Amino acid sequence: MKSLNVGILAHVDAGKTSLTERLLYTVGVIDQLGSVDDGSTQTDTLTLERQRGITIKSAVVSFVVDGVTVNLIDTPGHPDFIAEVERVLSVLDGAVLVVSAVEGVQAQTRVLLRTLRRLGIPTLIFVNKIDRGGARYDGVLRAIAEKLTPAVVAMGSVRDLGTRDGDFLPYGATDAAFTAGLAELLADHDDAFLAAYVADEAAVSYPCLRGGLAALAGRALVHPVFFGSAITGAGVASLIAGITELLPGTDGDVDGPVSGTVFKVERGRAGERVAYVRMWSGTVRVRDRLAAGKVTAISAFERGAAVERASVSAGQIGKVWGLGEVRIGDAIGVPRTSPGSHHFAPPTLETIVVPRRRADNGVLRVALAQLAEQDPLIDVRYDDVRREMSVWLYGQVQQEVVQATLAADFGIDVTFGETTTICIERPAATGAAVEVLGVEPNPFLATVGLRVEPAPIGTGVRFRLGVEPGSMPPAFFVAVEETVTETLRQGVHGWQVTDCTVTMTHSGYRARQSHSHGVFDKSMSSTAGDFRNLTPLVLMTALRQAGTEVYEPMHRFRLELPADTLGSVLPVLAGLRAVPQPTSTGTLEGEIPAARVYELQQRLPGLTRGEGVLESAFDRYQPVRGSVPTRPRSDHNPLDRKEYLLRVVRRAGAREAG
Repeated sequence: MKSLNVGILAHVDAGKTSLTERLLYTVGVIDQLGSVDDGSTQTDTLTLERQRGITIKSAVVSFVVDGVTVNLIDTPGHPDFIAEVERVLSVLDGAVLVVSAVEGVQAQTRVLLRTLRRLGIPTLIFVNKIDRGGARYDGVLRAIAEKLTPAVVAMGSVRDLGTRDGDFLPYGATDAAFTAGLAELLADHDDAFLAAYVADEAAVSYPCLRGGLAALAGRALVHPVFFGSAITGAGVASLIAGITELLPGTDGDVDGPVSGTVFKVERGRAGERVAYVRMWSGTVRVRDRLAAGKVTAISAFERGAAVERASVSAGQIGKVWGLGEVRIGDAIGVPRTSPGSHHFAPPTLETIVVPRRRADNGVLRVALAQLAEQDPLIDVRYDDVRREMSVWLYGQVQQEVVQATLAADFGIDVTFGETTTICIERPAATGAAVEVLGVEPNPFLATVGLRVEPAPIGTGVRFRLGVEPGSMPPAFFVAVEETVTETLRQGVHGWQVTDCTVTMTHSGYRARQSHSHGVFDKSMSSTAGDFRNLTPLVLMTALRQAGTEVYEPMHRFRLELPADTLGSVLPVLAGLRAVPQPTSTGTLEGEIPAARVYELQQRLPGLTRGEGVLESAFDRYQPVRGSVPTRPRSDHNPLDRKEYLLRVVRRAGAREAG
């Protein structure tokens, strides 16, 4: 059976979870509509989701329409949980982007469609809430074309807009303006169609036009727009027909090589890891042995629920038990995409987590590790020197959710220290260093030479060998590469170092040696530990020689406000180091440091009589001007050789004597 994996995406409160509920009701999966306000929807199952009325974790439901199995993935709309959306994007065949007919295009709407288009994911747009007062048709279509993409085509009209009787009227073969628009659209993209249309306009049938539209939509070259209401059900049947007609399904080879992607990991009732896997090809069965473990149980999504099955096959989404080492982004079998690619900006805030009871320190560490396992971008950081734990977050709402989750799921009551903005470091020039085995002051049985060079922005960290791969055992090279990656989490100023190339220029080791009675002696032979301990000293010496620049995250903002308040707002923006540019009467756009966005949000209502509307999203990193912010180190501080050796090699003298 043909399968179709569809993500439901939107700005918060656009009605995406309500739309998911209505879709399930319309196709007969559920007999009664749930409510976001009542906390009774199928996909918002977490207690926190029901209490807050927002989606926090992605959820999968399934139904069958016209012989097509549709797996719907409801994603969070709040920007604090954008990491959940990122993981879902990697497993989608298509998407439905929900826009409110009242609020129109919002900040997160822009971020989402821009990303969907960049990834080439076929996307339908559903304009929700046509039954609400203030709903617009022409205005929203115009905003979509101006702010999102001009490559849209309205699939119908609306009657009784803004009333409970509001309804969607799909266009058909008798709508001359619609068919003419489709013909023009296809002619712009297909020379063969243009020639046939010019030769004989009457010979081009309406099914041919619809087929051409489906082909363009399937290639993400155009985005059909539907209107309706998740509350009343208006337009939802047309959307369902559009999903099966206009989004491309997949007919994966169930007998092909096993290939799948893990996009979500949760904990089962007994604390075991449960992996959500999108299968691209092949079949995974219970008792199969995979790289991450032996499969002990499988559930596949069918008719709104996960049903226990003996296998999960190409095109399906399943829950897999037994993969004890699995992590989000892992490939099952043959990798399909390169791991580690990010579609959205990483978190820009870091906050210290403090248990109210000191005795909970150990339990908190375990709990945060489990949360990071389910959300890798949380990136827990441990400072064993200060006995502190900190997490990376997107915003205040996510912080509140982490706090509530720790209390509800782990019984740990925590508070948070001051939230700081996460900066990054980039090398300013090239630096190199080397320490040779047996040559003072190197206390380790290893030779390591490293060169650090700047790399293009956005390329991350690349490690390469400038020595012969056969000059040392492979395990020693692995030790150096892994340690380079770990050490660069804290640069000269304490921030993570990125966009650089690290080349190993020198290598050397002492071969395995034994005493006369044949017992191996570590003090006479190099080990991976020698390379792991020496690498931070060499790397940080090279990095300090290169010098680093600290960059702070910048947000692009759009601010709509009453024209008469502009005079009072501009000085405040200047004080927050924002750079505004008036675009029209009552609208400002520009850049502002991420660290100052929250303060602007807090002050805006008082400055604009509560009428100011602020949209902001991460844009780029910019070199810090003025005093350079530093971050306390949480490692053994390889920038201070004496301190480092005291912590890492307390037996250095004994080893040298041996």
